[in-house]
Amino acid sequence: MHRFVRFDHRRRTLLCAGAAWVASAAVPGMPAFAQETKRPIGIIGSGRIGSTIGGLWVKAGHPVLFSSRHPEELKDLVASLGALARSGSVSDAIAFGDVNFIAVPYGALPQVGRDHADALKGKVVLDACNAVAARDGAIAEEVERDGIGVTSQKYLPGTRLVRAFNTMSYMIFAREANRPDPKLAIPIAGDDSEAVSIAAALVRDAGFDPVIVGKLADARIFQRGGPGYGQPVSAAELRQKLSL
Repeated sequence: MHRFVRFDHRRRTLLCAGAAWVASAAVPGMPAFAQETKRPIGIIGSGRIGSTIGGLWVKAGHPVLFSSRHPEELKDLVASLGALARSGSVSDAIAFGDVNFIAVPYGALPQVGRDHADALKGKVVLDACNAVAARDGAIAEEVERDGIGVTSQKYLPGTRLVRAFNTMSYMIFAREANRPDPKLAIPIAGDDSEAVSIAAALVRDAGFDPVIVGKLADARIFQRGGPGYGQPVSAAELRQKLSL
């Protein structure tokens, strides 16, 4: 004969809550269920960096819309990533994303800010753009003088800006994502604490370890030529190099 045991539903609830707490504790400082959040992400500029980081987010379960001036050229990329990936215009990407990731030549940043100022207002924007004097002209001098975080915020006014994913080539990101611990460190900086927390979670989802450097003014530490630029090291090693 089978024995039937009465199950205490209150006990089941407590067990489930306990399991959720244990899962959340696996990522220090993150609230319960935070790491399960899958945010729609709009990619502005789907070149090597944009397509690489966007692809890592797709693989982590985030729906991603890749955009460019010629979205029809993104068909093969989207097809290779599966159902969570789609393509469209820059306007489509901004509207789609709870978070936007911008990776365009730095000289194009002011035009993006002008063309999409209203749509970008209040958005969390991860900025991976780098200023290169030979390519971007006078704006690179402004970045050198004022710092890249402050300059990006000037040209993307009203956004909740976080600097991230600007320090290494797409090849390193593709090769080192989700490597065994210690993970590759990604320095980030921003003035909005909630936006920085969201960015840090997305860095983890892409398979890296975020290192919060400070405010946008501090992002000059890891802009091109800074001591935090081009450092393929662990979080502990990066903090030591930057005296954090």
